[in-house]
Amino acid sequence: MKLCEFDYDLPKDLIAQFPLEKRDASRLLVLDRTNQNIFHRNFYDVADYFSKGDTLVLNNTKVILARLFGNRKETGGKVEVLLQEKVGKKQFRALIKPLARLKPGEEVAINNNGINFKVVDFKKRIIEFNKQGILNRLNAIGHVPLPQYIKRSDSLSDRKTYQTVYAKKQGSIAAPTAGLHFTRDLLRKIRKKGVNIAFVTLHVGYGTFASIKEDDISRHKMEEEYFQIPKETVSLIKDTKRKSKKVFAVGTTTTRALESSQDKILSRAAPKDTQGRTDLFIHPPFKFNVVDSLITNFHLPKSTLYLLVSAFAGLDNIKKVYQEAIENRYRFFSYGDATLIL
Repeated sequence: MKLCEFDYDLPKDLIAQFPLEKRDASRLLVLDRTNQNIFHRNFYDVADYFSKGDTLVLNNTKVILARLFGNRKETGGKVEVLLQEKVGKKQFRALIKPLARLKPGEEVAINNNGINFKVVDFKKRIIEFNKQGILNRLNAIGHVPLPQYIKRSDSLSDRKTYQTVYAKKQGSIAAPTAGLHFTRDLLRKIRKKGVNIAFVTLHVGYGTFASIKEDDISRHKMEEEYFQIPKETVSLIKDTKRKSKKVFAVGTTTTRALESSQDKILSRAAPKDTQGRTDLFIHPPFKFNVVDSLITNFHLPKSTLYLLVSAFAGLDNIKKVYQEAIENRYRFFSYGDATLIL
């Protein structure tokens, strides 16, 4: 399939710049794939769609303050860094702007307390700090890595709102945004219906939101991202499938983690912890073996996320859903509204 098939026109004023005051007050567009019916609800109504014995799977990754701002020591020029992954005691893979202007060995100062870095591998985008323990210093020197389509600087409130209420394991450079709508009260309400709540970890990296540059979508290669699925989650999903109940995945990251491990999750072997790195690129056509229903936000045109939901619901259905959302002025992207695909 061609990339142009996954395009759509979005009015810029529908891109949410701030979160709602109440997480679960966002709107929820529901698509029933069996009959193509669309329903307009609020997110706090999502509990209505669960049945006893279903399993809700959430990504408990925690966003780190991965965006850093500095200045070139020689010229004073501004430098922006987005940490991607720790690769050594003092080294990180990172996105650097403007990388092309930096010289080998040139130092960039992050702030006034002596933290500097230099690029040690331009091809692999590896930077090395002059001090260890940078992850522990991010609360003091880092910024919330808001997406570029949010046209404002991050604030202290984003440290809370751009994080799910169940975030636990540090490592993401972007929030698993479908989970931002859940409150602790809503999760308790879902659990009271006899629904299992399980967790996976997938640290959202550059691969999730990197643009597709190939016209033939099958030629696109995802960057690897670390994931981990505890045996308790594997066990719950096995039991859910055995009882012919439904597995609800919250977000595309949860979906990719589960489908990357479908052979282990659905095997007859005893449940065990599963971890690794996945570069699974889900696009039409794709057979989903674990996930039965998907809760997700509205995604950018021509993005890997939009292709994933198109594979899950069918491209024609997703085009219809997105047009319906635009006509009804839903809020789009990270701080926007949500969809439930049944």
